[in-house]
Amino acid sequence: MAEQQKFFEVIKSGTDIDFIGNQKYWIGASIVLVLVTFIMLPVNLYLHGHVLNWGVEFKGGTQLVVEFNKTVDASQVRDALTAAGLHNADVVKYGSEGGTPAFMVTLGSVSIMSGEQAKKVEAAIARVGDANLHKFESSEGGDKIYLRFDKNVEPPVIATALRAAGTETTQIQSFGPPEDHTYEVTLIGMEGEVRKALDAKLGAGTVKAIPSVSSVGAKAGKQLQIDGVRALLGAILLIVIYVAFRFDFRYGPGTIVALLHDAVITVGAFAVTYKEFSLTTLAAILTIIGFSMNDTIVVFDRIRENAAKYRDRKFDKVVNHAINETLSRTILTSATVFFVTLAMNIFGTGVIRDFAFAMNVGVIVGTYSSIFIASPILIWLNEKYVAMQKRQAARPERNIRKPARRDEEEAAET
Repeated sequence: MAEQQKFFEVIKSGTDIDFIGNQKYWIGASIVLVLVTFIMLPVNLYLHGHVLNWGVEFKGGTQLVVEFNKTVDASQVRDALTAAGLHNADVVKYGSEGGTPAFMVTLGSVSIMSGEQAKKVEAAIARVGDANLHKFESSEGGDKIYLRFDKNVEPPVIATALRAAGTETTQIQSFGPPEDHTYEVTLIGMEGEVRKALDAKLGAGTVKAIPSVSSVGAKAGKQLQIDGVRALLGAILLIVIYVAFRFDFRYGPGTIVALLHDAVITVGAFAVTYKEFSLTTLAAILTIIGFSMNDTIVVFDRIRENAAKYRDRKFDKVVNHAINETLSRTILTSATVFFVTLAMNIFGTGVIRDFAFAMNVGVIVGTYSSIFIASPILIWLNEKYVAMQKRQAARPERNIRKPARRDEEEAAET
């Protein structure tokens, strides 16, 4: 007879850890973490002006990767940008290229022409030579402005006037019919402004290259916030529909509460650390929700199998036994994802690290919630369900007894 092959087990067969018996401690820990999340949101709003450290995609602004030809530090880069009027720049070490540093620079604007500066420029060029400005059009974050005068003005004259007002241009050309005297002015981009600011303060030729530039306007960022919330709620709604078909009302609510629990605590980790919350982070949260649901369904499927197999056992014992049976699979699956994303968190940069951080937190919380949040809710709902069935079973007996008592009373009267 062939020898039975043995497989590696993280948790040996027959292990019986009492998870359910200590559920009140785990639920208490979750309540504390959720409360910390909701407390940190207004605290961040008071300290930083935002509930979360929104990325460029959500709050609007420009993000550039700047490579240098010589060694500089983040404070030097920040001071150079501030001296050029680019205030509150966020400068983070991004890596190195050929032995010299590279930094990721995040600015709150997408154009050198802010709303306040537009008003100053309009006032400064109200009269250019003997021509009067009739119309000034600009959009916050846009890279173009439109000027309309009462008579013809040469583009170099307009460029000189704008330069005197502190605004650099790359091109000025006539726009529309000649008799309108309207001009389209293309402003220098944020990339050129940043390069000029750094070279002016740190020395000509200091900037080697700016290989990456991305920008999002404030209105677009607000819309992305709304769309992100919709995506999250939509994912949860679809999961609710799936669970409604997959399980009955005893199993479904625990799954949904576990998903919300995981999403809230992951957001709480970003609120506490004030790490950047970007579209990549939102993608990580959606991934965590799917991962957590999958883990919970595996546990619940085993609970249903064991509930049918061990009808003579108490339900909480059945649940605890099912958790122990699936524990090895849960640990192996979660550990695989955790260590891969941990490596990304340690060796990655930028948004990759933020994604990995969210996944690290989410995998731990998702595994935890399947055992300590979803399962206790299932036990509680099952108790309610059994009690309701007993009440319904008792009602017909009362209805049968009442006529019998009336017959006895009539017999006694006669």
